[in-house]
Amino acid sequence: MEPTPHRTGLGQDSHAFEPVHSQKPLLLGGVIFPGGIPGLQGNSDADVVLHALTHAISGITGINILGNRADELCRSGITDSAVYVEEALSHLSPGLRILHVSFSIECARPRITPMIPAMRQRIANILHIREDRVGITATSGEGLTPFGQGLGIQVFCIVTAG
Repeated sequence: MEPTPHRTGLGQDSHAFEPVHSQKPLLLGGVIFPGGIPGLQGNSDADVVLHALTHAISGITGINILGNRADELCRSGITDSAVYVEEALSHLSPGLRILHVSFSIECARPRITPMIPAMRQRIANILHIREDRVGITATSGEGLTPFGQGLGIQVFCIVTAG
């Protein structure tokens, strides 16, 4: 049997913040962020990190989960973005597994660095990989984009599977 080749998927997602008075919590990488920063706009929990991850896995499988499938899940009351990641993972070819994932988060707020260990742990648990296979970096983008200006959050994600 021929070995399964490595595959790489690229995902991107962005969301604006809810209005300041919103009670929706800010969820990134499956972790609730403290500090009173409002959550992100979206039908689901709007976890932009897990959405970028779902897109990256979809880039490997060719099955677009965010869109019609996620909308169906939201209508049925499932708004946890970890479920979207699990749905995307279910379409990986037999023998193919996630080897590494890397995220680049652009935002002016919140401060990402203090929450990276908790995010890495949660994402590793969702993907069934070791924490050292989850990379997370953050930048303000020097304030040059709406995300660096504090209007929302943008995330890029690369997934390697083999």
